[in-house]
Amino acid sequence: MRAERAQLIASLFEEYIEMYASRDDRLTSRFSEDFSGYTGGGSNLVKDRDEWIRITRQDFAQVAGRIEIEMLDLSMQDISEDVVAVTAFFHIHLPIPDAILSRETARLVLIYRNEAGTWKIVHSGISIPYGLVGESEVYPIRGLLERNRELGMLVKERTQALEEANQKLDLLSGTDGLTELANRRKFDTTLAHEWSRAQRSGTSLALVMLDVDHFKDFNDHYGHPAGDGCLKALAQALTRSGLRTGQLIARYGGEEFAVLLPDTTETEVMEVAGRIQKEVWSLALTHPNTTPGIVTFSLGVASIVPTDLNGPEELVNRADSALYRAKHAGRNCIQ
Repeated sequence: MRAERAQLIASLFEEYIEMYASRDDRLTSRFSEDFSGYTGGGSNLVKDRDEWIRITRQDFAQVAGRIEIEMLDLSMQDISEDVVAVTAFFHIHLPIPDAILSRETARLVLIYRNEAGTWKIVHSGISIPYGLVGESEVYPIRGLLERNRELGMLVKERTQALEEANQKLDLLSGTDGLTELANRRKFDTTLAHEWSRAQRSGTSLALVMLDVDHFKDFNDHYGHPAGDGCLKALAQALTRSGLRTGQLIARYGGEEFAVLLPDTTETEVMEVAGRIQKEVWSLALTHPNTTPGIVTFSLGVASIVPTDLNGPEELVNRADSALYRAKHAGRNCIQ
C-alpha cells in the first residue's frame, strides 16, 4: 500500500474514533446516503441512513461521557481508488464501573467510499461479544450494572466466607487439639501482649505453672488413651476454677499447663492456685502411684510488675522455678 493511501486511511479512521469516543454529533454527517450497518447488540442489518443516525444518537445519549478506546490491532485495506476499509480490534472502557465489557474484545469494520470528493462511511459494523443488550440499548448498560452488582455481592460473600475461614483457622492455630485449651503458640503471643500492656499501665502480671504429678506412671499403668482422657478432664477442671475474663488457660506442653492472669497480685494468684488445686482434687481421678491415690498437680506461682529491666521470660522463669520447688517439696502443693 502506498504511503499516502495508508496515511489517508489512518486519518479517516482516527477521525472516526475520536468523534465516536468523544460522543461528537458531527459523526452523523459522515454517513453515506447509501449506508448499511449493524450495532454490537443489534440483531438486524440497518439499511437506512436516518435510522443509523438515530441509533448513533441513541448510543451517545445512553453513554454521555467520553469512551476510552484501547486499540489492540488494526488492518487497513486499499480496495480501490474510491473504496477503502478498516478492521479494528479493541477494548471499550465505559465511563462507569465495568468489570466485564472492558475485558471483552470488540471488532469494528468501517468501509469508506469517495463520493464527489468526500469520503463517506458506507458501512459500519461493530461486534461486541455480549448478549445482554436490552431494548433501546446500544451497549448492555443495564446488563452490565446488574452483572457488576451480582459480582459485587459474590465478592462480598466470598470475602466474608474467607474471613470466617481465616478466623476459624486462626482459632485452630491457637488451640490445643486434645484439650481444646489455648496452645503454647497462643500462650506465647498472649504473654507478650499482656506483658506490654501491664508495663504501660504499671500493673502486675501473674502466672501459674502446673504439672501433673507422676503422669508417666499414670500412662504406663492405664495406657495412653486413658492419659489423654485424664488431660481432657484436667483441662475442664481448669476452666471451671472461676477464672475472670481475660485470664488465659493453656496447655503449655505434654502434661504441663499454664494460667496467665493479668492485673493479679501474688496474694490473688495464690488464691487462684488454691481453687484450681481443689477443683482437681474434686475429680478424684484414681492414680495408684500418688500418695493420696488420685491425680494431683504441682503448682508454681509467680507475680511481677513488668519494667524495662525485665522481659516476659522473667515471669515464666520465676513460675517454673516455683514449680520445680513444688515437685521437690513432695508434689501436690503450691510454691
